[in-house]
Amino acid sequence: MPINPDAAGSVGEPSEVSWTSKDSLLYALGVGAGVADPTGFELEFTTENSNGVTQAALPTQVVVMGGGRTPGFGDFNPMFLLHAEQHITLHRPLPAEGTAIATGRVAEIYDKSKAALVYLESDVADADGNPMWTTRSGLFIGGEGGWGGDRGPANTWELPDRAADQVVSYPTRADQALLYRLNGDRNPLHSDPTFAAGAGFDAPILHGLCTYGFTGRALLHAMCDSDPARFASMGGRFKSPVVPGETLEVHVWDQGDEVLFQTRATDDRVVFDGGVLTRH
Repeated sequence: MPINPDAAGSVGEPSEVSWTSKDSLLYALGVGAGVADPTGFELEFTTENSNGVTQAALPTQVVVMGGGRTPGFGDFNPMFLLHAEQHITLHRPLPAEGTAIATGRVAEIYDKSKAALVYLESDVADADGNPMWTTRSGLFIGGEGGWGGDRGPANTWELPDRAADQVVSYPTRADQALLYRLNGDRNPLHSDPTFAAGAGFDAPILHGLCTYGFTGRALLHAMCDSDPARFASMGGRFKSPVVPGETLEVHVWDQGDEVLFQTRATDDRVVFDGGVLTRH
């Protein structure tokens, strides 16, 4: 059975998600925290027992926390699936450890003629039902369009016609993907040279969500005063893969109510586009 457009709107059974202090530390290291100044800057994200420092979690960690039991939406060849978009909303700061209840759902399913664009969402709340965070992922599935459905809204994001207000540059390590995969994504595309070659790459590539995490760190420090309580939402589109060892540059335009951003790598190649950050 191909993609089932009638699955849009279906909701899965709630399920428990939990995370530990160690999970939060590992995620922070996986997205480069502490590299520039291991014993000073970002200690709240990289240690749990430093004098006078209370451990905190990076806001983008929610992308690796699990999204509940998402209902099925048809069959497709996973080789043709691309993670096209990622959005998160923090309803309150993520604790460094905890337990919550996640409810996943299939949101919209759009017909892109030669592909389907499927949005999966997850709402996460504490045991008393108080909202904690929401995630929204866009999956582009090649070969699954053409049923005559809604194409979806047009993208209206535009690159500002001026130089960025800030550019934050973070190098990635040559072994960045090997570290990040310990957060749960063991896809060999990010670690096995033979598998990567079969997929058309010269070497294993960095997880898109690792690039997303590096970008989120840059925005947290540059636009939110390094305070997770100010980080409200972040989203955009994946544009191009990153090879571990490349330097990421996050170009930021402060528009007041929202911040626009774009992440670039070697030769000014755009790797994450259409970015919007909102702040509390």
